Amino acid sequence: MKKKIEFASHPANLWLVRHCVRQFLQHRAFSSREVDLMVLGVDEACTNIIRHAYHLAEDQLISLSLETINNGVRFRLRDYGDRFDSTKYHGRSLDQLRPGGLGVHLIRHAFDQIDYQQRRRGTLLVLTKLKPEADGLVPELAPN
Repeated sequence: MKKKIEFASHPANLWLVRHCVRQFLQHRAFSSREVDLMVLGVDEACTNIIRHAYHLAEDQLISLSLETINNGVRFRLRDYGDRFDSTKYHGRSLDQLRPGGLGVHLIRHAFDQIDYQQRRRGTLLVLTKLKPEADGLVPELAPN
């Protein structure tokens, strides 16, 4: 199953993103905690696009694809703003008690695989969450 939404980079549209992600994840093999984390992770990724790729411009295109894969779900966020170079960005230390700078930590905590793909214009962010196996191990992460 695959679904796609496109929306303007206005922060008021984030409620729609959260609603679509939560609805998409309904009746899938994830705990309510995992669903909450993924909703928050996608929301944070969109917020980062609005802030850093589009510099708070409210009329720029963001595309979100939601898809079921054999062993989980995958979200693809596409923007056409300033490219994000994940090799140059490191979230601040978790020891520092102040607001901001924790978005990348949150996204890493919510998803099993995160892939930033630079495009000629903008960035494609691919977020993958794998289903838990009955024995607690995910096939790709299980020891041989």
